[in-house]
Amino acid sequence: MAVLAALIILTAASLRADETCSSPYLARIEGQEEFVYVWTLGVEGLGDGSDKLVTIDVKPGSPTYGKVVHSHSVGGRHEAHHGGFTDDRRQLWLCGLETSEIFIFDVHTEPARPRYVKTIANFEKITGGAVGPHGVYALPGRVLVPCLSNAKDHGGRTALAEFNNDGDYIATHWMPTRETPGIVGGEFADGYGYDARVLPRKNVLLTTSFTGWKNYMRPFGDVAKDAEAMKQMGNSMVLWDFHTRKPKQVFHVPGAPLEIRWAWGETHNYAFTATALTSKLWLCYQDESGEWQAKEVAQIGPEGGVLPADISLSADDKTLFVDCFGDGKVRVFDVSNPHQPRQTYERTIGRQLNMVSQSWDGRRLYFSSSLLTKWDKSGEDNEQFVRGCRWDGKELKPAFELDFTALKLGRPHHMLFGSTHIGG
Repeated sequence: MAVLAALIILTAASLRADETCSSPYLARIEGQEEFVYVWTLGVEGLGDGSDKLVTIDVKPGSPTYGKVVHSHSVGGRHEAHHGGFTDDRRQLWLCGLETSEIFIFDVHTEPARPRYVKTIANFEKITGGAVGPHGVYALPGRVLVPCLSNAKDHGGRTALAEFNNDGDYIATHWMPTRETPGIVGGEFADGYGYDARVLPRKNVLLTTSFTGWKNYMRPFGDVAKDAEAMKQMGNSMVLWDFHTRKPKQVFHVPGAPLEIRWAWGETHNYAFTATALTSKLWLCYQDESGEWQAKEVAQIGPEGGVLPADISLSADDKTLFVDCFGDGKVRVFDVSNPHQPRQTYERTIGRQLNMVSQSWDGRRLYFSSSLLTKWDKSGEDNEQFVRGCRWDGKELKPAFELDFTALKLGRPHHMLFGSTHIGG
């Protein structure tokens, strides 16, 4: 009976899949992903020059496997960056960092051909001055939108915004600063934001920090040479009471901590992040006394920095993929002991490398190239691609690749999974 029960559990787990780093509130794909949706930055003079949602067929055995089967231009260039689904997975929301517009698509009616629904064009006004919506994170009946900047000075002071699934504004929660009372570690609060992720069973929301509009919309070479601009970078992570949306604790995490990846195990109360400017891997965890801590746990790449941009944690919490924009390599860490990560593998994916999306079974990974319009490399190093790979637990093997420049599609950034089969 014990063996039978184990088989039932394993079978159920294999039938309900997704990207490993999605919201726990999100309706799940049944089986494996069929499409990869790519939010793509328009390039002036390339194709129609507009930002667009591109759909790639990744169904096994499909005659169009690894090919673009649909694209929809939103008109204009908005600094396409991240997006996310509503909890029922009927809609995909896509954010523009420059114009603060959010484009909403129906991905339920015909998943292979997402249908544009509407645009939230007054984000700055209705949120009370937050700008630079960075991404969209599914919550029950609503979405959370972490931002990067504000309308007053285009600096790093920013907020989290909430909307219901119909696109109606609910609330704005401003990031804490040193003036915010009653917060442990409040002296480290800088008001900056980037990613936001929830661990429901512990009632905690974790946020990270990057930089403001006047930096991310400026050429990176100029920013790097400007000592004052380099001081305007986030150096904090904030732990919030999720239910009340109140900040509780601030951690000093120097070097712009970006993506957050909570562990999935029921007793694994920890999350990873990577600092872009210092190339460090950090762990935020609950210690044995129930207190939350944050500490540096590994160097990423050689000393000098490789600009880690995105990370992906496997569903069993044992393997962490780290994309490094600086040298175009993905580095794989064994994080079975999260306090002592150990690099086990690396591979060059391209001349520049940004996002990574991993299937729930850990067998498929997808990589994209673009970071920001004015931060991407130039000349021959300005490769713009989506590449699919298979992972056998030891090495990556190419499955397909798409040259987005040759296809006149632009600069591919965030990737999300789609399917015709969605469960609960």
